[in-house]
Amino acid sequence: MATQNPIELEGTFPLPEAQLDRFLLKTRLGYPDRHEEIRILERFRESDPLEQLNAVATPADITALQQARRGILVSEPVRDYIADVVRATRDHPAIRYGASPRGSLGLMRGAQALATLRGREYILPDEIKYLAGPVLAHRLILKEEERLQGESADRIIEELIGRIPVPAAAG
Repeated sequence: MATQNPIELEGTFPLPEAQLDRFLLKTRLGYPDRHEEIRILERFRESDPLEQLNAVATPADITALQQARRGILVSEPVRDYIADVVRATRDHPAIRYGASPRGSLGLMRGAQALATLRGREYILPDEIKYLAGPVLAHRLILKEEERLQGESADRIIEELIGRIPVPAAAG
């Protein structure tokens, strides 16, 4: 796990692409809306609620969830769908370097984890669609001219997800 603040780069350096590929997913938090920001001010006015945090899971709980993830069924149509999505990143004209096989594994494992948390024993294509951006976008290297014209990996993944046929039967 790591955090990145793109504004304060002093004393830090961008990770090489090969290291970025080792992170399972990337999420963007953004700023809170006005109402949420006021709630933050209220919660931190007299004390720091972070000082009173309790663990929500034990190491044994985490290990059990990891084991449960491994038992989640990934049907052949879903495996094909994962491969089609990832391979499409390698053929897109705006992408210099598409996602590696590590991206395929990350997408499958992330979807297995999500299915586990949702109480299911199999992956649905919707989990692949939901996780494709967070799992794959940081792994793509766009062509410089495309990046300079405002293209983004997130938009390309949305495009790919929109045009790759979703398997009819999964589970």
